[in-house]
Amino acid sequence: MLDQETLRTFIKVAESKSFSKAAENLHKTPAAISYRIKMLEESLGTQLFLRTTRTVSLTPAGNHLLERCHQWLSWIDGMPDELNQINDGVERQVNLVVNNLLYNASAAAKLLSWLHQRFPFTQFRLSRQVYMGVWDAMLHDDFQLAIGVTGSESLSNTIRLLPFGDVSWVFVLSPSHPLAKRNGILTDNMLRAYPAINIEDTSLKLTKRVAWLLPGQKEIKVPDLHTKLECHLQGMGIGFLPKNLCQRFIDNGQLVTKEVENKRQPSPLSLAWSHHEHTGKAVREIVSLFKRNDEKIADFLTNIDRRPNLE
Repeated sequence: MLDQETLRTFIKVAESKSFSKAAENLHKTPAAISYRIKMLEESLGTQLFLRTTRTVSLTPAGNHLLERCHQWLSWIDGMPDELNQINDGVERQVNLVVNNLLYNASAAAKLLSWLHQRFPFTQFRLSRQVYMGVWDAMLHDDFQLAIGVTGSESLSNTIRLLPFGDVSWVFVLSPSHPLAKRNGILTDNMLRAYPAINIEDTSLKLTKRVAWLLPGQKEIKVPDLHTKLECHLQGMGIGFLPKNLCQRFIDNGQLVTKEVENKRQPSPLSLAWSHHEHTGKAVREIVSLFKRNDEKIADFLTNIDRRPNLE
């Protein structure tokens, strides 16, 4: 009894709370509508409506069926296009991971909006990870594409890379910090007395790495890059930040840079994607956006200050 006409009849009665109104909308007689609902209830073996002389309301089972009916009919209506998309080589689900160093909420929303319009029947999942957590997602957690894996060499023969360039680092602290008054190069012994602000590597299976921490130095761990920036601005601790991220704060005097004994080397980052004979169309088109440096993905690369030619 769960054919499309019966489901649509059930929905009309449930939404109008009236057999006569549903009949009018469907150009049927009230008796025909009442009979169809009665047959539906008998076939299911449960009551769907509470009937009085004036009103019709749903039972708990009826409410549940109404929710399911909307889901089923939506799927049935979209099924031809969905099947065509699958035959066209478009994935049913795509999992994307973004390095915390490159994560930008506006860029993420722009990309997801474009993907949803381009591939309306694909489920997209977006994750943000730190350091080796990006590689961990690609190697062990069924992610098909990563925006910002560390390095320029792949850790797997089935994963291809497109180098973005480097994130350059500057050692910064608040003008109110005691070290701000020190002249010359700051030694490790000078730095060790103050806490380092770090973001913890999110890797679960690969070895976690620490960005910068001296032996015996206190560490304050924060969840993301912008929290780390705020901690530096408030003078809580010391450490390195991406040059492009903090340049405006340096320019307006909210942060000061210092030369240190052991500088942090630039971090090369790359686009990574699973590459095999069954690589789907959505992943291939995202890769194409980055290869041609499309404006849809430009905001992901604002912290990259030394870029190769992506053409």
